[in-house]
Amino acid sequence: MASKLEEDLSCPVCLDIFKDPVILSCSHSFCRECVEKSWKEKEDKECPICKRRHSKGSLPPNFALKNLCETFLQERKRRASEDLCSLHQEKHKLFCLDHQEPVCLVCRDSEKHTEHRFRPIDEAVQQHKKNLEETLQPLKKKLEALKDVKMQFDQTEAHMEVQARHTERQIKEQFKKLHQFLAEEEAARLRALREEEEQKRQRMKDQMEALRAQIADLSQTVRATEDQLTAQDVSFLKNYKAAVERVQQRPLLEEPQLPSGALIDQANYLGNLGFKIWNKMKDMVFYMPVILDPNTAGLKVILSDDLTAVRGGGEEQQLPVNPERIGNCSVLGSEGFNSGSHSWDVQVRPSTYWFLGVFPESAERKGYKWSRVWAVAFYGGKYHRLSPSHPVSVLSVQTEPTRIRVNLDCNRGELSFSDPETNTLIHSFTHTFTDRMLPVFFSGCCSSLHILPEKISVSVEPN
Repeated sequence: MASKLEEDLSCPVCLDIFKDPVILSCSHSFCRECVEKSWKEKEDKECPICKRRHSKGSLPPNFALKNLCETFLQERKRRASEDLCSLHQEKHKLFCLDHQEPVCLVCRDSEKHTEHRFRPIDEAVQQHKKNLEETLQPLKKKLEALKDVKMQFDQTEAHMEVQARHTERQIKEQFKKLHQFLAEEEAARLRALREEEEQKRQRMKDQMEALRAQIADLSQTVRATEDQLTAQDVSFLKNYKAAVERVQQRPLLEEPQLPSGALIDQANYLGNLGFKIWNKMKDMVFYMPVILDPNTAGLKVILSDDLTAVRGGGEEQQLPVNPERIGNCSVLGSEGFNSGSHSWDVQVRPSTYWFLGVFPESAERKGYKWSRVWAVAFYGGKYHRLSPSHPVSVLSVQTEPTRIRVNLDCNRGELSFSDPETNTLIHSFTHTFTDRMLPVFFSGCCSSLHILPEKISVSVEPN
């Protein structure tokens, strides 16, 4: 049965592929010889199909159709030669499983194929196409995985831009409150921010360029292999071995991961900014003992502009899933402690669902993190203690504090929680903290936690 293309390239008179095609004024095409024979001994030169009179004196050639026909005939001749055995000029009807090549019936009985196994061409094509498709599947999955990683990289790069602009605005807003003589300090901090942004953006671009190259390489292999799957049977089988080798030569390496530290270190620029110039602006300065790290903030929390308050329970934000980020309603401090004594006060009332404590810097940050913290929690109207070594238990608290002081003494291995207004101990842990410990804050739905500033005293020593 002729293909649709062959029908389109066939003369409607002789029903064969056009030879020297001409086009009539009615736009129908015929072989020159066919139309001239049709007009022989006729006064009116009519189109053999629509019977419209040809208005031109000559028969203009249809070069476009002629080129298409020549290309079609060459391809058909090539396919016909591929279907024939080069040794015996017989049609390939079998596929030798031992030599992995199409053969004719004479080849089957030759000494070369003695005791070999054979399959009909159509069966071999079906089985080998299935094998090649199965071999191709891991590459396709790999390609999709790489595209997913690239999407994360794109999202991270976009978020870096948002972070950089937001940080820049915050820096400028704080510097507006200062006198003109701090202009040089402002310029220095902005330069540092932009240098970090440029460095990290360039690093991200380099990694994305390598990722694009890997995607392009795999895409080319996948396209070439898929093209082979659509080839004619014999052509497919002839190139099957090379196609399989091409696919198998592409190693399925582990997907690249978003590197730690890819985002802008906002806490470095905004944290304790006023304190660093307190000796000249002491009346405007508030020293915060802990600064929240927005790169660790969960997708459902919102941080204050000065990174000292966290509010939970909002809609999930579209943020990069970077390695530093912790659970949906939690956030970590920007600095950890592994020596010395450190304390910070947190306003907890009127929040009804929260926990405060410390979190090991090297601990896994995904999944159920409550089993990895030392903390005091408040939920269901009761106070609880949380630690990796003990199950959750209820604490007896006589009066609910509005503020809680967290004190971490790394040298003595003590972590205590108290009410600074009444100087009442709520709970104390004793543990040898070998890891650097990060302050951790969890704020549930419709709750908020505020880190309170420490009092600053200034004294002038005589010369």
